[in-house]
Amino acid sequence: MVNWIPLGIAVVAVLAVIAILFSASSKKTTGRAVGTGTESDKKRDSKIIRDATRKLKQDPHHAASLFALSDCYYRHHDFQKAYPLYNTLVDIAKLHPEINEFTVAIRLGICAVKLEKIQESFKGLALAFQLKPDDFEACYYLGYACYQNNDFARAIPCLKKALVIKPDSSSVFGPLGKALYKSGKFKESLKFLRRTIDEHPEDKETLFEIADAMYESGFGDKAVKIFMHLRPDPVFGPKSCLAVGKMHFNAKQYEKAFQDFEIGLKIQDMPQNIMVELNYNMAQTCFAINKMGLGLECLKQIQIVAPNYKDVQALISRYQELNQNSNLKIYIMSGTSDFVALCSKVVASYYGNSFVKVQDISIIPEGADILCAIESSKWEDTELFRFYRTTGVVGELFVRDFHAKIRDSKADKGLCFAAGTFSEGAHKYTEGRPIDLIEKDTLVKVLKKIDRLH
Repeated sequence: MVNWIPLGIAVVAVLAVIAILFSASSKKTTGRAVGTGTESDKKRDSKIIRDATRKLKQDPHHAASLFALSDCYYRHHDFQKAYPLYNTLVDIAKLHPEINEFTVAIRLGICAVKLEKIQESFKGLALAFQLKPDDFEACYYLGYACYQNNDFARAIPCLKKALVIKPDSSSVFGPLGKALYKSGKFKESLKFLRRTIDEHPEDKETLFEIADAMYESGFGDKAVKIFMHLRPDPVFGPKSCLAVGKMHFNAKQYEKAFQDFEIGLKIQDMPQNIMVELNYNMAQTCFAINKMGLGLECLKQIQIVAPNYKDVQALISRYQELNQNSNLKIYIMSGTSDFVALCSKVVASYYGNSFVKVQDISIIPEGADILCAIESSKWEDTELFRFYRTTGVVGELFVRDFHAKIRDSKADKGLCFAAGTFSEGAHKYTEGRPIDLIEKDTLVKVLKKIDRLH
């Protein structure tokens, strides 16, 4: 006959030992680093590993051995070995009430995060958060994993909750600030990004994000100082040069923008997309300060690596032509006085040997009007010349406006020039009206004629 009393005592004793192991481990999810501890600790851990390994060979789902072995690896930060053990423990936890489901779930998630298995981490972290939604580690690690997964909408509330639980936990500031920044909440992100840089002043990535968030929040002057400080940095210098260069360009501080882009383009081994953007913005700056040749070189650098980038092909065609035709360049790009002087030359030379007397010159938003009396050996006329500087399509409304000006000026005829083309509607409107439309191709011929005459 079996004696059940001693057997029952033995079972109770085993379960008590397991409960003590689980209880102690659930209180702390991180342990001492590898190589620390006394000789007795090391001997104890070696024995745990031997015994647990032996039992698991006989029964791969032996709960106590799985937990003892995973706990040992976890305390020594050997997450690679601990991870599959905790994965098994989570799978069998429902069948083994002695397993602390929260402990194995949170540790599974933490191991996965430490091993950069972000997708796999959600198995444990989501379960841990469900079991204990007010636990700091459950909130922090789930928020961190969501941040790493670019799921900022879920990351932010988890990380904020972790900060409520532990307000002084510096580990939360970085991912929370970056999640807010990357989700476009720039002003709110600044508080946490600044706390991060206080903890890690050498963190150039966070410093760049602070500058960008400042600019987006309306603190442009402060942002400029940080960007300029970062310009020489081999990693964040190109992005900083691009950012501050755009700011200077938009403020029409073209010489400063030129210097920013020039510094950025000298940095080696930058990402191709940044190099392309730097060249594109440098080209625009060069055109603004009349360094057309250098601007074309920048566009051709883009053409080599990204031929379909934005309007590079069109810009190259346009500025190559301008670079070869100084009068067309003046017509499109120069200041008002040089433009009007050129238009006056067009008027004076348009009818060859005729006598031209300018009666009025007026500046309009899109260009200039010149009213003149023209006398030739065969005819006399009062004509209104209008010069549109746009290189795009001039529509019917602009030609209607010109026709109204012809009537008001009591001119006999109007000639309307454009550096681009006129729409089909504009051409139809001139039918039966004393208006000639002169598009770019003819304008170029007229401008070349001026070169021969002067």
